[in-house]
Amino acid sequence: MSKRYFKNVFLDCQEVDSSTSYDFWKDNVYRLMELVSQNTSSSSDNDLYTGTTGIAYMFYHLSTSEGFKNNSTALLNKTVAVLRLTGSHLSEKYSSQFICGNAGINAVNAAVYHQIGDEKTAEMYLERFKNGLAICKPINFFKPGGDELFVGRAGYLYGLLWLEKVFNRKIIADLDIIQLCLTIVESGRNYSKKNRSIFPLMYSYYNTEYLGAAHGLSTILQALISFPCFIEKEQKAMEDIKTCIDILISLQTTSGNFPCAMDELNSRKRPESDELVHWCHGAPGVIYLLAKAYLVFKEPSYLECCLKCGDLVWTKGLLKKGPGLCHGIAGNGYVFLLLYRLTGDKKHLNRAVQFGKFIFTDECIQGSRRPDNLYSLYEGLAGTVCYLSDLTQPEKASFPFLDVF
Repeated sequence: MSKRYFKNVFLDCQEVDSSTSYDFWKDNVYRLMELVSQNTSSSSDNDLYTGTTGIAYMFYHLSTSEGFKNNSTALLNKTVAVLRLTGSHLSEKYSSQFICGNAGINAVNAAVYHQIGDEKTAEMYLERFKNGLAICKPINFFKPGGDELFVGRAGYLYGLLWLEKVFNRKIIADLDIIQLCLTIVESGRNYSKKNRSIFPLMYSYYNTEYLGAAHGLSTILQALISFPCFIEKEQKAMEDIKTCIDILISLQTTSGNFPCAMDELNSRKRPESDELVHWCHGAPGVIYLLAKAYLVFKEPSYLECCLKCGDLVWTKGLLKKGPGLCHGIAGNGYVFLLLYRLTGDKKHLNRAVQFGKFIFTDECIQGSRRPDNLYSLYEGLAGTVCYLSDLTQPEKASFPFLDVF
């Protein structure tokens, strides 16, 4: 019996399990949403990761989801109430830190006020988000590692991509985006040269060369290939990025996983029984880079790597760490929703449905560990709610802030 995951006994079908009704998902979404709502004030943070802004994002996400449109006004009112409860709407601070800082708080506030039609307030928060750009422009703005997703430049770029979709327009000039991307590339080249990395671009976060989504190379590279203005103009940078992707793929294990960091290669490799199959570390996060690379470069080998990730997550992805996004079942379930959108193959949608169903089984409820932040977006039930609501609209589903389409 694995200490990290429950055994998957579900049938792997080519058709979607029809025993679970649309109402089952909606009822459970509302039930869990109420639970989160009642415990919002238990959070001491304001950020997206474990704080109240993440909970506000959950309400916002529901208000814009097809199946919950009828309740949109009430959901948006709840969103605003949560933002006001924390005082995050009063914060005049700005930073470039998206998942774990004020850039994320400003972005969500901007989106919410835009959605309710208060454009003046929305523009104020948008301006604060834009002010974060100047902070992360200097190459060494954050010494422990200023390029990654949670507090670095990559995170700021994901926030920008999300806001461009929300507002359906350019937020920051192409020239500024290209400059920021080039800074990330320069930073990666400098580090790689100094530390003689096998990758032309490499980064470290608190002295660890992570490869996964949370602090590592994969989401940094994904951010860079997500901006056409950069891809088209910077050929040399693109060659280095492409080389990095190909080297990363060469590190995919026979089971379909990826090492968490460069200090886990060769003789220091984790035993397979102890491998991490989490969004934050491992294949369930790296797959977003591979999917984006497949869409950009059109190479079938990238899709094959994605499918290997999917098979691994199907086998080892029912995690005992809880139902959340970062290192939980919902985060792994998003792998199948991504593959469904990428391939149109209903096998992946069925897998996503089975992961959603498992969250409500006695085995999962009794055998799972309680997350540190049970009601939060990345560790707890707010993220689970986003996943379950996306099961009602799989054609539009995406892991929060990491949409590759």
